[in-house]
Amino acid sequence: MAGNREDDNGERAPLLKTASSQGASLAQHTGSLLSNWWLWELLEACISIIALVVIVIILFVYDGSSLPDWPSVFTINSVISLLSTISKLSIMAAASAALSQCKWLWYRQAEPRRLQDLQMFDDASRGPWGAIQLLFSLRARHLAFVGALVVLLTNFFDPFLQQVVVYRSRSVPSGTAPEMARSRIYAARSDEGLPLPSLVDLSMKASIYNGVFDIKDNADAGISHTCSTGDCSWQDFSTLAICSRCVDITKYVEKECSNGKCHLLYIPNGPTLSGLGGQINSSTTNVSSELQGIEPSVLRFTSLLSKKVPDPDDALAIECSLYYCIGKYAASVTGGIVEQNLLASWRNDSARLGTKSDLILNPPASFSNNSGTDSFRITHLAAVALNSFMSKTFTGSGGINSDGSAFSSDVMHALYDTSNLTKRIENLATSMTNSIRGQDDNVSGPAYGIAWTSETYVHVRWAWLAFPATLILLAACFLLGVILETSYRDILVWKSSNIALLFHGRSLRLSSQSGKPVSKLSEMTSRATNIKAKLVESDADGWKLDQDDQ
Repeated sequence: MAGNREDDNGERAPLLKTASSQGASLAQHTGSLLSNWWLWELLEACISIIALVVIVIILFVYDGSSLPDWPSVFTINSVISLLSTISKLSIMAAASAALSQCKWLWYRQAEPRRLQDLQMFDDASRGPWGAIQLLFSLRARHLAFVGALVVLLTNFFDPFLQQVVVYRSRSVPSGTAPEMARSRIYAARSDEGLPLPSLVDLSMKASIYNGVFDIKDNADAGISHTCSTGDCSWQDFSTLAICSRCVDITKYVEKECSNGKCHLLYIPNGPTLSGLGGQINSSTTNVSSELQGIEPSVLRFTSLLSKKVPDPDDALAIECSLYYCIGKYAASVTGGIVEQNLLASWRNDSARLGTKSDLILNPPASFSNNSGTDSFRITHLAAVALNSFMSKTFTGSGGINSDGSAFSSDVMHALYDTSNLTKRIENLATSMTNSIRGQDDNVSGPAYGIAWTSETYVHVRWAWLAFPATLILLAACFLLGVILETSYRDILVWKSSNIALLFHGRSLRLSSQSGKPVSKLSEMTSRATNIKAKLVESDADGWKLDQDDQ
């Protein structure tokens, strides 16, 4: 057949080498390269570095972001754990091989070394206990010290990487914008929406009583709002409001006393108390000059109180003014609880209620809810009705004595019992403002805010990556150092091979001093302690571990 030809000796040879022989030659060459050089260890070091780089890239991409929408079997922690294991095993394998090569460097020195050191190097390349023994034995006198340190520290690789990623919660905007009531108009109306010519609407009356009777002074809870998540915020919106200001006018109180007892307390042109303590008298008189000119006024009244405790002669006089204003607010809802902060307020002291005209308030542009200027209005009928109702409500008296108590109204009783009259009037103003803001005037529209919802996100603590990165760098430097040292000392690459010891340790005389062979491990260990050797090369025998007879 044409598939063969004769060679010069007349023998028949195949025209082409078979594929199996070519494959075998390639496999032998690759195996020789992996065994006789450092290709495998360098590849392991590269794999470790690449795995760490991939970890850093993943962390950089997802740092500060919400949890990724991955398949349920995968999480960031599981991927980091997998890559961490690959990086750790790869760099430890490379470091162990380099540390095993160090034992041949150890014996390739002018000074002979104990034969027992072979076992010490072998143990160090296998785990932390052997590495600790080698560290104490070498004490930084040899390159192998770095390798033993790498093997030992690799055991802390995973714990550090496990601390890199933590999951925290933060508030992020949800899709639905919450609403907070605000108003540009106050007009008293009935439930049917018809104007009330001389009456205060029931919602305002309820707000006035709620503000006075609220012993917790928490009128903010009554503001009309929507917040689907229970955690919302509103920034800088303006609304028509009722503001308040109170001053202590106790210095104006005068007393009439006889026989060491004061039987009359009074404010000139103001309320009067007669008899012993435990009384209140309130009227719409103007005493203090500090409140003069505050307009447009809803109410200005003075209360004179004399409590039974601690001293019936002690008196307290407070004068307060309630007036229309434009309030700029910031509000929030946290856990379903409303809280408002009055950032600024504006009033027009020149605005006064006329005979028929409405009150018009035109605040500066900074109080506008739009790009232009908002105009706020209080209808004449609503203003007249409210002024009349407030004057009647806050005029009265009452007291408590041993026979019982008597007050002209529940409002007087509430003012007498409060421990902080100024704060109670502030609460009243807030409650009245809530009523005004709660009216649907079809003009203002609500203030829109941001509804917040809780989101779990990825937080990367980059500092914890310093240890793994430093360890890999140290291991890579150690590997390169061993490669260079091996080349410099002209030693073959034997690494952890025990076969090399069988081939090149035949000249060792390992029997006991009496000439008997040693078999037990303890006997071999004891004998190896007293035997010293070094790695030498000769023309006749090549490389061999030569026993030192000195």
